[in-house]
Amino acid sequence: MSIIMLVPFLWMVLTAFKTVSESTSVNPFVIFPSSWKFDNFVTVWKNYNFLILYKNTLLMIFFRVLCAVLTATMAGYAFGRLRFPGKNFLFALVLVQMMVPPQIFLLPQYLMMSKIHMLNTEFALVFPGLVTAFGTFLLKTSYQGLPRDLEEAASIDGCNIGQKFLRIMMPLTRSGMVSLGIFTAVIAFKELMWPMIACTTVKTTSLSAALAKMQGQFSTNYPQLMAAALMACIPMIILYLIFQKQFVEGIATSGGKL
Repeated sequence: MSIIMLVPFLWMVLTAFKTVSESTSVNPFVIFPSSWKFDNFVTVWKNYNFLILYKNTLLMIFFRVLCAVLTATMAGYAFGRLRFPGKNFLFALVLVQMMVPPQIFLLPQYLMMSKIHMLNTEFALVFPGLVTAFGTFLLKTSYQGLPRDLEEAASIDGCNIGQKFLRIMMPLTRSGMVSLGIFTAVIAFKELMWPMIACTTVKTTSLSAALAKMQGQFSTNYPQLMAAALMACIPMIILYLIFQKQFVEGIATSGGKL
């Protein structure tokens, strides 16, 4: 099964070094390129300015993870541990947002960005990920799983709500925050529709949107497309190698899959 899952990735790597005729050949025995050349990588790097695409994508991932974890942690603590009027109704709205297809929010979000003149900016890439209903639900369940004795002991020691949240409860939900950060980063990296709608210029778009625009209506240069796709994988591969332990821990503790 591992070999089967690696076949598309290996096909992408091999095609990146082929010529156009080799990549579209119907001969089933044309698997390896006749000569390994880096012309496709050089052409893609010069024509699509990958440094800007890398910067936009990494900034989008960083600020989406930061905002999602920050807002979901506070909202999850409020819904999971506090009592206030309208709590159940407000949390029902969060659940409804999870049930609605995300494409429905594209038009309102686009109009909001247009009204404040923030289209074709880095902020437009981050905007849909400022808050997350899934993260709020995930962190709420994490806080509900903690014993109330911890808060009672903190109250006896004189801690207020902010101190109990920052010093006692939030550090205990580290696994939930790691899981949310991983899912947010992967979803932001793969997101295609919103960057193509809100950021149409090369200087503000993301890697996924730039790759989609490389596919022509009548013909596609597959070697260059695969070379660009291979280069686009580099940031996530590096992040995975650096945070491999956190990736495995976050997925294992959340019970989810990417």
